[in-house]
Order: sequence, then C-alpha cells, then structure tokens
Amino acid sequence: MTMITFPIIGYHHSPLTQKFGIPRQPNLVQVSSHIEFVPPYDNVAAFEGIENYSHLWIIWQFHHNRPQANFRPQVRPPRFGGNAKMGVFATRSMYRPSPLGLSVVRLERLEVINHKVRLYIIGADMADGTPIFDIKPYLAFSDSITDAISQQIDTPSMRKTAIDTKAKQVFDGLIRQGVLEDADVQIIQGLIAQDPRPAYRQDEVGTIFALRYDGVDVDFLMNEIGVLMIVGVRLIGS
Repeated sequence: MTMITFPIIGYHHSPLTQKFGIPRQPNLVQVSSHIEFVPPYDNVAAFEGIENYSHLWIIWQFHHNRPQANFRPQVRPPRFGGNAKMGVFATRSMYRPSPLGLSVVRLERLEVINHKVRLYIIGADMADGTPIFDIKPYLAFSDSITDAISQQIDTPSMRKTAIDTKAKQVFDGLIRQGVLEDADVQIIQGLIAQDPRPAYRQDEVGTIFALRYDGVDVDFLMNEIGVLMIVGVRLIGS
C-alpha cells in the first residue's frame, strides 16, 4: 500500500477541546475559532486576496482517531440512530481509510499577531488542536449545487433546550466576570441542541452529560418531555 504524507500548515484553535459536543457538520453552530499557521506557511503573502472570499474549504485531520488496523467498509452513522449500517464512502464518518475532514467555513478576518498569521473563521466542526493540511476558496458559482440531493439528511435534527435557574445564575456571574459572553451561552445552547449524546443513549431521561466549552464544563440532561435542560455550569478544575 502506497503511503503519502502531507505537510501540516497550521493548527485549529477552538473553545471545543473535546470530541463530545463538536458539531457533526460545519455551520450547524456558529462557533468562532481560528487557525494559526506554522513556518514556512505563515507567510502573509500566501494569503493575499483571501479577503475576496466569504467562505473557505478546510482540509484537516481527524487527529483524535486511533489508526485503523483493518479497513472497515461499513459504519453506523449517528444520524440514523447508530443502528443502520452504511458504506463508509456514502457517509461523512470520521472512521475512514484516510482520516481526512473537509469543511466549508465562513471567513471572518485575517490577522497577524506577534508575527503569527491567524485566520479567524466561523462554523467549524473541528476540535481544538486539529492539524490543517490545506485551505482553498469556496467558489459559489461552481461549488454551490442548487439541485443537489442528500436523501434522509436534508434537515438537521435539533432538540429544544432550556437553562434552569441555578445554571442561569452561574452563567450570569461568569458573564459579569468576563469569563464568558452572551454569545458563548447562545453557542453552548446551540451545541447542546444538536444532541451530542451517543445515539444509543438519546432516549435516556435524567442522565447528566457534560459538555466542555472553553473554560467551563456544562452539565445537561433530557427531561421527561424531551427538552435538553442545562442544569449546571462549572469552571474547569473547580
């Protein structure tokens, strides 16, 4: 088997430091993040003209995956409850022969901070520390296919969320302290609304799960009427 290696041009930096809670597709939740480039790919000249594009393609690595010992031709996508099998090449599963991800994200801005090039983006479905292999502009005239069909998965499923009184008080306190912003709380709710729980556990009522976002762990559970309720907020390490 021929092996090909690619240079890593930079690393993704995000408030999502664990796999749990990361959006399953790009642009489902408007998470703000950035890519910091490494030499020699941090040359500003390499980005000249990038401001002409609203969106970018990002090619990246599923770096949290364990290498596969053997090829798995079929996977169980969470979208179908984790039960139905589909061919790996008919899914966007992270468990693939080559652990490559492909995402469209919105370009916010380009900055040079302490001689390091940073590309600020919105809507990424990548964890903190994700290696980046390449960036290409999204071309609306050719990349947008108006009559494209994706049967059974055209509409993302989102659950209703709510915040209980005690958790809201903690959020309000963290906002006053400058630890979080109002936008962060909205993003956290959006991340939980996509129901990051494993498919085989999405019928569980009252079981607490924790989503890590930036400097906080957020506890949530599903109540008796199917609402994902945020019931606790804790500073990491406290």
